[in-house]
Amino acid sequence: MTLAVVTAIGYGLLIFVGGIAGYVKAGSRVSLISGIASGTLLILGGVLQFQGLTWGLWLSMAVAGLLVVTFAVRYLKTRKLMPALPAIGLGAISIAIFLQQLIV
Repeated sequence: MTLAVVTAIGYGLLIFVGGIAGYVKAGSRVSLISGIASGTLLILGGVLQFQGLTWGLWLSMAVAGLLVVTFAVRYLKTRKLMPALPAIGLGAISIAIFLQQLIV
């Protein structure tokens, strides 16, 4: 199991749980739906990578990239550090790990 697989699954679980937490804390259906969808796609990407399918890496990278952009826009609009900045940071780290996997 590569670092990229662990990263995709771990980041997916965090986003999944974060979506549920956003719903519980603020009643945000958008957080719930987008968190579950994004988290599921990241986990799927990790599983596909584990099975040796390269497009799973691309799926994980695309979802992580969309999350970074989404949370960056959210931060610029609200200026609230949570959850935007941790999500941006984790997403950027995830993308760096995915890119490193492509190079290897």
